[in-house]
Amino acid sequence: MLPVKRLAFAVLLCATTPAIAEQVVGRASVIDGDTLEIRSERFRLQGVDTPESAQICGDAAGRDYPCGRVAALALSDKIGQGNVACERIEKDRYGRTVAVCRLGSIDLNGWLVEQGLGLAYRQYSTAYVNQEDAAKTAKRGVWAGQFTPPWDWRKGKRTQEMGVAAPGGPDGPIPIPILKPAAPASSAAGGCAIKGNISRKGDRIYHVPGSRDYDRTQISEADGERMFCSEDEARAAGWRAPRG
Repeated sequence: MLPVKRLAFAVLLCATTPAIAEQVVGRASVIDGDTLEIRSERFRLQGVDTPESAQICGDAAGRDYPCGRVAALALSDKIGQGNVACERIEKDRYGRTVAVCRLGSIDLNGWLVEQGLGLAYRQYSTAYVNQEDAAKTAKRGVWAGQFTPPWDWRKGKRTQEMGVAAPGGPDGPIPIPILKPAAPASSAAGGCAIKGNISRKGDRIYHVPGSRDYDRTQISEADGERMFCSEDEARAAGWRAPRG
């Protein structure tokens, strides 16, 4: 039996020590830009709101591209085969688990905002406002062109060119996007000739004229691929040069 003083100290220690948030660790599947699934449990990333899967944005050259799908592909590419640790925070009104998810030391929530793939979701958290400011200043991701904040897009505040409203999920209506057909390399973006290709693995790779795979690379804007005017523009948008 513990002496009274030691027992009192133990009780005080338990009362003052913060509870450790429960984590789930494992291989993650990307459902959309701000939703992951680990072992059949879905996690809504706290403090970030990415464009919806069917949402269309405009790039620096004024071309339409599926920014929601681009965000999801970028997140999937970032995670790769690594284990993700999601720290449960709460349940949202739709019953989803809200969480902060990390790949090693990388806060994936903040990474999405910093890359301009999503916005700081100020309605629920201001944790990633600094990352958003940095992305906006550098014109990364959606900040390079025109876009509708995803929370407004879900409410139907979008231009007619982006499609017509159709019944959607708990987040609101989903539009039927109207995508412009891909233009030939010689005329795309006023002569911009660098091809931004997305591989079967989701790798975003750009090819400059005269490079090994340039001529056989076909660009499909409907799949999130695009043309660039410079290598700096391609790298700022998240594409990389071929390896080897």
